[in-house]
Parts: sequence; C-alpha cells; structure tokens
Amino acid sequence: MPLYLSIKLATISTAVLIISTMPIAYVLARSDWKGKMFVESLLSLPLVLPPTMFGFFLLYILSPISYIGKMWGNAFGSPLLFSFTGIVLGSVIYSVPFAIQPMKSVFAKLDKRLYESASILGLSPIAVFFRVAIPNSVSGIMASAILVFLHSIGAFGVILMIGGSIPNETRVVSVAIFEAVLSMDYEKAWMLSAMLLPISYVFLLVVNKLMKEK
Repeated sequence: MPLYLSIKLATISTAVLIISTMPIAYVLARSDWKGKMFVESLLSLPLVLPPTMFGFFLLYILSPISYIGKMWGNAFGSPLLFSFTGIVLGSVIYSVPFAIQPMKSVFAKLDKRLYESASILGLSPIAVFFRVAIPNSVSGIMASAILVFLHSIGAFGVILMIGGSIPNETRVVSVAIFEAVLSMDYEKAWMLSAMLLPISYVFLLVVNKLMKEK
C-alpha cells in the first residue's frame, strides 16, 4: 500500500537523519571556523534547488555508471536506482536541512552557563554533548524529527526521479496520487489525500506545541 510505504520511508529516513546530523548541528551551533559559511550553504542547498533538478543529480550519482552505483552493484548485486534503498538514500539527502536547522537553532539557544558549568566540572566536549546538550534539547530534536518525517512522507519530485513507480517498492503515496490524477481516477486521488492529510495535520500540531515549549 502506498501510504504504508511512505510511512516506512519516512520512519527510516528520520531515524537515519536525526542520528547522523545531530552532531553536525551541534558543531555548527557551538563553534566557528573558517569556511563554516560554505559548509552551511552546501547543507542547505536542498531548500533552494528544484526537486526535479536535485533528483536528476541523484539519478546520475546513484546510476550504475557512477562510482557509487558501481560499488553498490558489485557489493549487493542490485542497483540503487528504482529500489526502496535508493529512495531512502535520496530522501535522507534531500531532507538534510530540515533535520539540521531546527536542531542547530535549539543547540544555539541553550544557556551558555550550562556549557560553562559542565566544563568547570571537567566534562569532555563529547560528554557535554551527550549529557548536557541533548537532554536539554529534547523538544527541539523531536520537532526536527517530525519535520523530517513530514517532509519525507510528502516527498515527490526526488522520489519519482530516482525511484519511479514500482508497486510495493517505490510507489509512495505522493507518486500514487500523481498517477491517479494523470489517469483521471479522482476518487482514488481523493482517498489517498484524505488519508495523508490528517496525519500531516496532527504531526504539525505536535511540532507547534513542541516549539512553544522550547
């Protein structure tokens, strides 16, 4: 079912992104170095690039003719393109700024005295991250996770470019709605939209509540 596939995609993408980008968001929020602006701009590119353009880049990068595509094919015997693994990878890359920006914001807003006290007590930078920054940023991290989940569950252009529409593999709900409209099956399009709308609305309510609590 397309909705189940979308939820599965969004859940995996969210877990991978939050775990992998949390340290990056922390470093960007709490330190300054030459070239930081260029790194932040690079990580924010998915916000400004058209989804189809971004999808085209990924289409080439993940294709069997690229180094990454060849390496994956040799290791696992199957292509990345037009596979569930491929759309997960595409979703993760495309949603990076939606994970980093909220967490970076909440890490930057933490009271500096917390960090100073932790340093005085002799905690290492890594210990400060795990024992001070994360416990005091739970609401922001949760808000970031929900935003990533919603962005992933509603992804269309990138997913269509690198995944196509393979039943039970890459046909997520956004692609299924698009195909239903193209085939003039408006009843199916309405049904799928009606299932997705309340899920998105409830999650947005939770995000707004979390942001007010920060």
